[in-house]
Amino acid sequence: MNQLELLSPAGDLKIYKAVVNAGADAVYFGGDLFGARAYAKNFTIDEATEAIEYGHLHGVKSYLTVNTLLKNTEIEGKLYEYLKAYVENGIDAFIVQDFGVFNFIREYFPDTHIHVSTQASLCTKYGAKFFENLGANRIVTAREISLNEISLIHEACPELEIESFIHGALCVCYSGQCLMSSILGGRSGNRGRCAQPCRLPYDAFDENGKKLNKKGNYILSPKDFCTIKYLPEMIDAGVMSFKIEGRMKSEYYLATVINAYRRAIDEFYAVGAAYKQNPLYESELKKTVHRAFTTAYMLGDNAETVNYENSQSQGEAKFIANVLNYDEKGGFALIEMRNRFAVGDVLEVLSPTDTFGCKITVQRLEDEFGNPVQDAKFVQQKLRLYTDVPLRTGEFLRREE
Repeated sequence: MNQLELLSPAGDLKIYKAVVNAGADAVYFGGDLFGARAYAKNFTIDEATEAIEYGHLHGVKSYLTVNTLLKNTEIEGKLYEYLKAYVENGIDAFIVQDFGVFNFIREYFPDTHIHVSTQASLCTKYGAKFFENLGANRIVTAREISLNEISLIHEACPELEIESFIHGALCVCYSGQCLMSSILGGRSGNRGRCAQPCRLPYDAFDENGKKLNKKGNYILSPKDFCTIKYLPEMIDAGVMSFKIEGRMKSEYYLATVINAYRRAIDEFYAVGAAYKQNPLYESELKKTVHRAFTTAYMLGDNAETVNYENSQSQGEAKFIANVLNYDEKGGFALIEMRNRFAVGDVLEVLSPTDTFGCKITVQRLEDEFGNPVQDAKFVQQKLRLYTDVPLRTGEFLRREE
C-alpha cells in the first residue's frame, strides 16, 4: 500500500499553518493569479514562500492551484514569471486544468510535478493513460465516478497517483464545468469567480405550466460529500490522496474535518483489515457547518444528492475560541474569543493530541489584564480561561449547541 496523503485546502497563511498543525500531509492553495477561487484571500508570493517553508519543516507538501482556463495573452505574458517564482521557492506540484498550461509547465519546468485537476473531468482509464503519457504525476478524479471506475483507472495506470475528493461541497455541474454563473451573473466559474447560482431557489414547470419541484425549491443545490464510512474501500480502489474541499472555509471548519479523517486514517494504518468505521468520526464532522451528507456517485447508484429543502449549512457545535498559549504556572490558557460564551458554559477541546474531547466548565474567566469577566461578548477579545487542562497553542474550544 502506498503512503496515504490527507490533503487540505487553505485560503490564507494563517489557515495553512492551522491545517498543518491539525494533521494534514499536504496543502493546496491559490496564488495571485489563475486559481479557481478568485474570491478567496489567496496567497502573495511572500506568504506562499513562508507557507512552503513551514510545510517542509513539518514534512508537509504544498501544491499551487493553476486550474482556471487561461487566455493566450496570459500564457504569453504572465505565466512564466508567475510559475518561476513558485518553482524557485520549492513548490511541490501545480494543479492544472488547461492543456496549454500543462504543456507549458512540461516545457519550461520539466522537473516540477503536475496534478491534473478534477475540472479536467477525468472519468476513465483512457483519459488517465492519456495524461500519464503526457507526463502527469497525478490525476484528480471527477467527482461523478464510482469506486469501481476509480479501481479500473488504478489497474490500468498503477504508477499514476490517484487523488479523489472525500469531503465538502459539490458542484451541481459536471466536475465544475459550469456556465450558469456566467449566464446569470456575469461571473465565470471557469475563471474562478463562481457566484453559486445553484444555491438559489427555483421553480420548475412542465410544458403545460404544472409545477414540477414538489420536494422543494432548491432543485440545483447539492448536499455535502462525505466518505468517512468508506475509507477502506477508497484505499482498495487505489486512491492515495484524500482531498478535502474548502479553500473558502474557516480554520475551525478545516481543523474539525482534518481531525476526523486524520484519526480515521491513522486507525486504518494501525489495525489494517480489522478496521471498522467509528461513529465518533461522523459525529465530529457534524460539529462544524455542513449541509446534509451524501456519497453522491461513489457507490455507483447516485444516492440522494440534492438538498431540496434549503441550501444553508448548520453545525452541532459552535466555535468559541482559539487557544493562544497556556500558562502552566498561572493555571490558565490565553484564548481569543470568536463567539459569545459565559461563566458556567461547558466547552469542548478540538485538538490533534490527547486533549481532544476534554470538557472544560468555565468557572473563572478574566480579561488579559486580570479583570473578572462573566459574559464574553467581544469578538477577538483576549481572555484568561482558568483550567487544569494543559491546552496547547493552536487548539480550538467549541460548545455543543
